[in-house]
Amino acid sequence: MSEKAIFAGGCFWCMVKPFDQWDGVESVISGYTGGHTENPTYRQVTSGMTGHTEAVEITFDPEQISYDKLLEIYWNSMDPTDANGQFGDRGSSYRPVIYYTTQEQQQEAEASKKSLDESGRFSAPIVVPIEPAEPFYEAEEYHQDFYMKEPDHYNRYAHGSGRVAFIERHK
Repeated sequence: MSEKAIFAGGCFWCMVKPFDQWDGVESVISGYTGGHTENPTYRQVTSGMTGHTEAVEITFDPEQISYDKLLEIYWNSMDPTDANGQFGDRGSSYRPVIYYTTQEQQQEAEASKKSLDESGRFSAPIVVPIEPAEPFYEAEEYHQDFYMKEPDHYNRYAHGSGRVAFIERHK
């Protein structure tokens, strides 16, 4: 039986590829969550007026890939010390958040966050909030699988924003 996991880590373009390539991950959908407007558009979300964050909803088979492994992939795909956005993207719509869908996910996320914070891997505290999942709205089609549709644009963005260099420094 499949489960869902929802992670926000800045621009959703850069959050699809890290999860998309693992056995047991059935789908990774770019979208919006955590806000107060039903069916928001990209323009509305990035205006900061809806309260949503850009996020990815992952459907996965826990028999093939654990939620704990998804957490590990998440922590290795973003800057967990920056609460005000990610890399070149600033503001509430780009804030990092782990949205849990079950109490087990909440407990695993909190334990994982604590372990990462205590590891000393980062010189600043881990500031990613862990919040209950809210309605998830799929983003417009042109945002889905962007790294495959527009690989040159995606790579320029991932490198130009500083994301790739940061991740390499903090492995």
